[in-house]
Amino acid sequence: MNDGTDFLVVGGGIVGLAVALELRRRGLGSVTLLEKEPALGLHTSGRNSGVLHAGIYYATDSLKARLCAEGSRRLREYAIDRKLPLRTCGKVIVASSEQTAPQIDVLYRQALHNGVRVERISPDELSRIEPEATTHGVALHSPDTAITDSRSILQCLSEDAADAGVRIERGVRVIRADDQARVASTTAGPCPYGILVNCAGLHADRIAHAAGVGLEYAILPFRGMYRKLRAEAAARFRGLVYPAPDLRVPFLGVHITPTVHGDVTLGPTALPALGRENYGWINGVRPREAARMGWDLGRMLILNRHGFRKMAAEEATRYTKPGFLRDARTLAPRLRGRDVTGWSKVGIRAQLINRKRLELVMDFVVEEGTRSVHVMNAVSPAFTSALPFAELVANRAATIR
Repeated sequence: MNDGTDFLVVGGGIVGLAVALELRRRGLGSVTLLEKEPALGLHTSGRNSGVLHAGIYYATDSLKARLCAEGSRRLREYAIDRKLPLRTCGKVIVASSEQTAPQIDVLYRQALHNGVRVERISPDELSRIEPEATTHGVALHSPDTAITDSRSILQCLSEDAADAGVRIERGVRVIRADDQARVASTTAGPCPYGILVNCAGLHADRIAHAAGVGLEYAILPFRGMYRKLRAEAAARFRGLVYPAPDLRVPFLGVHITPTVHGDVTLGPTALPALGRENYGWINGVRPREAARMGWDLGRMLILNRHGFRKMAAEEATRYTKPGFLRDARTLAPRLRGRDVTGWSKVGIRAQLINRKRLELVMDFVVEEGTRSVHVMNAVSPAFTSALPFAELVANRAATIR
């Protein structure tokens, strides 16, 4: 570490890998990537559902809308070129209630503005495309939505980065970064850098704050748990079935997602977690950090930003199998309790909040320090958007340089 590097990328998820590769391809200098775990993809990127989103759900003036459609196209091409698992199965978006039915037309207009191929379909057309699904009024069909294997993508990107000359160090954690001294303190010793690029996901705010950046922001993690359909029920689904959003709550709710390995999953939940890596009951919970997160959650419940109380009430019911099944049946009414089984997969959404406003931050956020760039909110669809997102971050890093 003492030798230093021109660009120090922190975090070996898909955004960190893509940024490191992009910087190296531009020939701007030496690039070192640090990943605190002994292997890549043990957190958000590797626990991703593998969906390559088309770009329908995102506000037209957002970074998500700007990057998602292009990112999806490029990752599909990447998977085909590298012969990685890929299935372009399409997605239907249905109105699961009369209250959300008007959102179908909102999404349709938004998708067209975002340059996404989408069509409005009648209930009869929906039945031909996805026989198990139902809708109130019309639905949307996104033929270009695809699924892939997230870990295969990560492995291939890491090989490309290493071949391009990126130095990848696993098992090295960044403790803090000093932009003035241009030195990162790590568990392997001090590492001088020219520019630091923070892609640390669940820990991005901690590293940014140490550099004096983004002090109004903090990560508030949400734990996503899934269930799975038994093989007989899974065989009845052809593609993804998603709900039109309820604008009174911040997250999408339960949806039906096939995988490239033949499973069909239900979920995820969005239960507040009391630790950045709180995958189990108390695993990954640190008392001081849990107290801060609990304090933020309590204040958000009191102020009810983003319909937080309604979301919390709904998520509490999804913790049980009957509650989970109830929501899934608003999309596919023929599902029965015997069709659903548990699944061990758990993911954590590195959700950014603005602590001053007590609001969830829904778009990507990239902040700059004196000699650093910080990707502070790389939530979904960051996996889909990773390649153009990396170009945006590399542009910011090159400008500082």
